[in-house]
Amino acid sequence: MPEPLWQPSPERIANTRLTAFMTALEVRTGETFDRDYHRLHGWAVYNPEAFWTAVWDFCGVVAAERGDVVVADFDRFPGASWFPGARLNFAENLLRRRDDHPALVALLENGARREISYAALYRSVAQLAAHLRALGVEPVDRVAGFMPNVPETVIAMLAAASIGATWSSCSPDFGINGVLDRFGQIQPKVLFAADGYYYNGKTCDSLQRLAGIAEAIDSLEQVIVVPVVSALPAIENIEGAALFEDCLDRNATDILFEQLPFDHPLYIMYSSGTTGVPKCIVHGAGGSLLQHLKEHQLLVDLGPDDVFFYFTTCGWMMWNWLVSGLASGATLVLYDGSPFANDGRLLLDAIDGEGINVFGTSAKFIAALEKAGHRPRETHDLASLKAILSTGSPLSHESFEYVYRDFKADVCLSSISGGTDIL
Repeated sequence: MPEPLWQPSPERIANTRLTAFMTALEVRTGETFDRDYHRLHGWAVYNPEAFWTAVWDFCGVVAAERGDVVVADFDRFPGASWFPGARLNFAENLLRRRDDHPALVALLENGARREISYAALYRSVAQLAAHLRALGVEPVDRVAGFMPNVPETVIAMLAAASIGATWSSCSPDFGINGVLDRFGQIQPKVLFAADGYYYNGKTCDSLQRLAGIAEAIDSLEQVIVVPVVSALPAIENIEGAALFEDCLDRNATDILFEQLPFDHPLYIMYSSGTTGVPKCIVHGAGGSLLQHLKEHQLLVDLGPDDVFFYFTTCGWMMWNWLVSGLASGATLVLYDGSPFANDGRLLLDAIDGEGINVFGTSAKFIAALEKAGHRPRETHDLASLKAILSTGSPLSHESFEYVYRDFKADVCLSSISGGTDIL
């Protein structure tokens, strides 16, 4: 067998959250894992109730109650019911941290940068949630986003989730028919949309398409417009439109987190639409939360001192996966624009500029860097970088070799392809 391209040092292994989890599990169960991942995996497969309860406790899930039953009808697939007695709120788990530590760092292709602390994020969500409640938004409703990857998208999702409304989003580069094929099926009560976005050196306007979308969806009671490319967008021709800043209840300081069943609908995502109208895929709050906590903390080793980036639009499930990093107290770096801006250097610059520890990208981006002749280890410091995650398609062996040769030798490179249906 050839030597592995990379393996962690004993010191790195000792300090991971996975090691801490195994140590806690040994005390809890009397099992011995000896820091052996495969032994842990085998135990988890045969002890799913004990495993998921341990993940819940280790990751500190916040819930009004968990209930005594971990899984009902386990032999039914599909049909098993996890934590049927639990009551929790997804947004509450993402807003546990409320200090001045950066929660979101937002970068645009044109060079704009914003930073929002956990305390400020909580305050903005509280103010927007109060407005949504005043509109009559309830746990049975849907709230949609026709948005770029900016802080207001995260705030809108969290505000909706705090009430128990189901969130659905798609990228602003979609045409009217593409949006209606998706949102037309779910009848949203509120639509969040930006006035435009920046991509590949161009400023793209969204208002004309937004007017057509708003006119076509009868269920909308309000369209909330976020200024991105202009200070004061002209929204007079959009039915039921208001500016984002005007929809913040400045008197609201606290959030009433609705405590809901474990499988309460959190997200509606969509199939690609290659065989007809895109099919709706509903994901529950508890399952999304627990699975993302497990992946982030035990597999990515994400924690409250980390800076977490993933290149994604709001129409891809990696956006939902990235935002769940707030539940681990990490700082999220949001980027909207072309990944190849500034000849691909813009995102590489962000690794050093923001101190990114976990850098998420696609196999295509890595291959494009190699084709363009980039050798990041010669042009960038990359000292903060401990993990590179690649998805969108499986990573080729040539790209693995490129990363360890020309990107960084001491980094955990993980091809995590495959997640559209399972989030």
